[in-house]
Formats: sequence, C-alpha cells, structure tokens
Amino acid sequence: MFHFAATAAPAAGNPLITLVVPFAIMFIVFYFLLIRPQKKKQQSRNQMLRALQKGDKIVTIGGLHGTIVSLTDDTVVLLVNDATKLTFERNAISHSVSAAASSESK
Repeated sequence: MFHFAATAAPAAGNPLITLVVPFAIMFIVFYFLLIRPQKKKQQSRNQMLRALQKGDKIVTIGGLHGTIVSLTDDTVVLLVNDATKLTFERNAISHSVSAAASSESK
C-alpha cells in the first residue's frame, strides 16, 4: 500500500512560475501598446509647450484661435481679434497652428 504512494508522479512545474508568467506577458503588452505611446505623446506635447514664443498662432483645447501676446511660466495671453486679449493656462493650449501647417507641408 505504501509502495503505490511512493511511486506517484510529482507535481508538474513550479506553480509560482505558472502564475507569474501570464502577468508578466500582460504587463509587457500593456507597456508597448498603452504606456509607451502615451509617454511619447506627453513628451512631444511638453516640448511643444516649452517651444511656444510670442507671435505664435495657437489653438486652445476649447477651439479658440489666437496669437500669443505674452508668456509666463504658466500663463499665456492671447490676442483673439484686434482688441480682445484673453489669459489662459499654458496647459490649455492644444497645438500651434504655425507648427502644424509647416509639418503638413513637408
């Protein structure tokens, strides 16, 4: 009777490895499909915001078009028409029209 118990097959593989490997593969897939592209997009947006200068034509997140009159570290004053100046946070800028137009023509 004890002889049969001693000849039983041992458990196959390490259960820790079979649990960790699928999670590692999922993390790698998420990194390359979601995290890495989002980081690159954020870096390019931060670079665009740092490169803004007085006189650039921009579009805000709300769709307002204007020309930059003055800049500080965190605010931008836009000239919307001949007499209207509006102050926005620098983060409220969606994109620069002059930079977008030059990149489309290339």
